[in-house]
Amino acid sequence: MSLKHAIDSSTSAIEAFLDDELSANTLSTPYPAPDRLVNAVRHGALNGGKRLRPALVRLTADLVGPSNGDLVRAGAAVEYVHCYSLVHDDLPDMDDDELRRGQPTVHVAFDPATAILAGDSLLTHAFGLLADERTHPDANIRTQLITELVQGAGVGGMAGGQMRDIEGERQGYDPKTVSLIHAMKTGAIIRASVRMGAIMAEASNEQLETLTRFAEAAGRIYQLSDDILDATKSSEELGKTAGKDAAQGKSTLIASHGLDHAREALNEELQGALYELDGFGEKANLMRELVTHFARREA
Repeated sequence: MSLKHAIDSSTSAIEAFLDDELSANTLSTPYPAPDRLVNAVRHGALNGGKRLRPALVRLTADLVGPSNGDLVRAGAAVEYVHCYSLVHDDLPDMDDDELRRGQPTVHVAFDPATAILAGDSLLTHAFGLLADERTHPDANIRTQLITELVQGAGVGGMAGGQMRDIEGERQGYDPKTVSLIHAMKTGAIIRASVRMGAIMAEASNEQLETLTRFAEAAGRIYQLSDDILDATKSSEELGKTAGKDAAQGKSTLIASHGLDHAREALNEELQGALYELDGFGEKANLMRELVTHFARREA
């Protein structure tokens, strides 16, 4: 199977799941869901997106071995959290963005209060997916999955990374803080995605440790690539506002050391991530291609 086929297959399954689950009928429990909120949730989750995090869940599980669980449901839970974070990041009191995935952001298409509730809803329902026995028959596995996503999304993960980023805008950034922000704000959910896939396939402790190192490198790769794209692509090419880092005075590696140095660092991180996959042999070929795609993507 090619990487494109694997991602397309994962994306199609996730898209179909989101379309079905994020509907008025499914969300109307125990009481009728308000149409405006359902529409805002769907706007934030269904309007495009690369769906790379669910692909990481699936590819990691396939790499380790067969899973008794539903990888689409587990991947969708991660995607719910990712989409919630974008909806909230775009709010006027956060990044104040008007464009996401080539369309108006949720707070622009609706209003800020509705956008807050849409993000809250996506985050809440993510854990409902993981708690459901349809995701995995083993309650212990489900508990581990919930714990991983809590850690990835919470105060020691993505939410905390956003807080550190806000503090940096007020107080200034130093290189150590920038690295920590990247690890928390971007890398923590990528780390959770990989670890959740490994847990679904009941990885050994050694495999989980190796894949965690790989995931942390993959998170750094994705963020460095994001910084390079922000500095070199247009808003039309990205489908979101370009040039934000420079406009907000963020101390990225590009700002402190230049674009060439950032590209060199990206390549070094890629080699480190690929090294972590050596022990998995040919079974890791798709994962190797995916993390290379993280580094080489154009949007």
